[in-house]
Amino acid sequence: MEFKGAVFDLDGTLLDSMDVWKDIDTAFLAKRGFSVPKGYADEILAMSFRETAEYTIARFGLAEQPDDVMQEWNRMAVEAYGRQVRLKPGAKKYLLYLKARGVRLGVCTALSQKLYLPCLRNNGIYQLFDACISTDDVSRGKNHPDAWLLCAARLGVAPHDCMAFEDVLPAIQGAKAAHMKICGVYDKYAEKDKAEIVKLSDRYIHSFCELLKE
Repeated sequence: MEFKGAVFDLDGTLLDSMDVWKDIDTAFLAKRGFSVPKGYADEILAMSFRETAEYTIARFGLAEQPDDVMQEWNRMAVEAYGRQVRLKPGAKKYLLYLKARGVRLGVCTALSQKLYLPCLRNNGIYQLFDACISTDDVSRGKNHPDAWLLCAARLGVAPHDCMAFEDVLPAIQGAKAAHMKICGVYDKYAEKDKAEIVKLSDRYIHSFCELLKE
């Protein structure tokens, strides 16, 4: 399938990082006397960082401010993203494959810049991207088209000429609302939504290695 721009989610798509957030959720809530309730991770999947903080405060009745919660999460995550988080199999080779063919590459993530920049640099791929957009740059999460549209604009590519690579159903729905083509990417944390993701996707993959064989 032809496309001029490729817009990549990070957590669960390019990055094998979802276990990091599972551990952070567990430690953050345990410190406040809570366990992680069933469905919590699904509810926050496509939210922006601030929306997640606001939701968490309301859900657990915390007497804290969103900025303080976000700062604590960032402190907990910064070492993992700067040193430990790695790419999914075949991801870097596929990015290089697209770059060599003149495809404009973008990032669309809910991660803050202080997390995604060191991670992309540590994995040797930051220089490959023509635009990096965080939900911090817009007012709504990735379940809305805003961040996807901003990334396409920064790439200088019409949204309908972009392929969005994403693992999470609500974010796929946001990219679809932006009129992008969709490549669904398997991640174990989105397993329950796989059938619907496949239905919405123009292409579905379990690994980027599949795309390198074509």
